[in-house]
Amino acid sequence: MKKLGILIIAIGFIACQSENKTNGTADTTNLVTSGDSLSFKYDSVKVYSKTPVIINKNNDTTKAVIVFPLFSDEKVNQFVESKIKLTADSGKNYKTYNDYAADFVKGYDDFRTSEKDYPQTWILDIKAKVVTQKSNYLSLLSSYMNYSGGAHPNSVFTYINYNPTNHQEILLDSLIQPGSMAKLTAVAEKIFRKNEKLSSTASLKDGYFFENDTFKLNDNFTVTDQGLKFLYNPYEIKAYVYGTTELIIPFSELKEIAKPNSLLSPTN
Repeated sequence: MKKLGILIIAIGFIACQSENKTNGTADTTNLVTSGDSLSFKYDSVKVYSKTPVIINKNNDTTKAVIVFPLFSDEKVNQFVESKIKLTADSGKNYKTYNDYAADFVKGYDDFRTSEKDYPQTWILDIKAKVVTQKSNYLSLLSSYMNYSGGAHPNSVFTYINYNPTNHQEILLDSLIQPGSMAKLTAVAEKIFRKNEKLSSTASLKDGYFFENDTFKLNDNFTVTDQGLKFLYNPYEIKAYVYGTTELIIPFSELKEIAKPNSLLSPTN
C-alpha cells in the first residue's frame, strides 16, 4: 500500500490575472520514450482571484491551476481534455481549461461579495501527468484537489488509459477474457488481504467501506512493468486519514485471465 500526498499550494498574488503558458525548465522539453511514441510538453492554465484575503498579515489569494500535457496528436489532446473536464461539478460543461479555472475563481469571488469577512481562500489544483507511454498505450494519472472550505481538501486520483494508435480509450474489459472478472477479483482479494495483513476469513466490515462486506475492484487502473495496478481514492474503501490504497496484480497471476497479446502480457 502506498499513499499519495496532498499538496496545498500557498498563494501570494493580489491582482486578478489569467494566464495560459508553458511551464519552465524540464516541463517545456519534448519527451519521447521511443521512436513510435508521441512527443509532448506540459502546459498550464492559472487563474487568480481579484479578492485577496489577509492571513497572518500576509495576502493570500484564491487560485485555480490546471496542468496538462500537450501532445503532437490533437486527437490525444482532445481525449485528455475531455477526461479532465469530467472532474467538474455535475451540470458544469466547459469549452476550455481556462473556462473551468475561471468559473471556479468566479464562484469564490461571488461568495465573497456576501461573506466579506470569510477568512480563507479556495484552491483548485488539477494535474495530469504521463506515467506510461508506448506506441499502443498511453497512461496518465490525473490528480484533482479542490478546497472550498471545510476540514480538508477533496482529493481524487484517476488513471486515464488510451490507445494512441486507434484513438480508443482502454477499458478493463478489453484486457481480460470474457467472464473472467470474478476470477480477477478473487486473485486481487488475496493480494489485498495480504497487503492489509488480514486472514482469508477476516471481516471487511471493520475499517473498510466495501458494500455488503464484499471485496470489489474498481475501474481505476493502469498497467505497469510489474502488472495490473488498481488505485482506491480517499474515502473509497477507507477513512480519509489513510489516503489512497494501491494494489498490484503481477503478470504471473494474470496468465489465465488476460486476453492473449494484450497489455497484460509482459511482452507487450
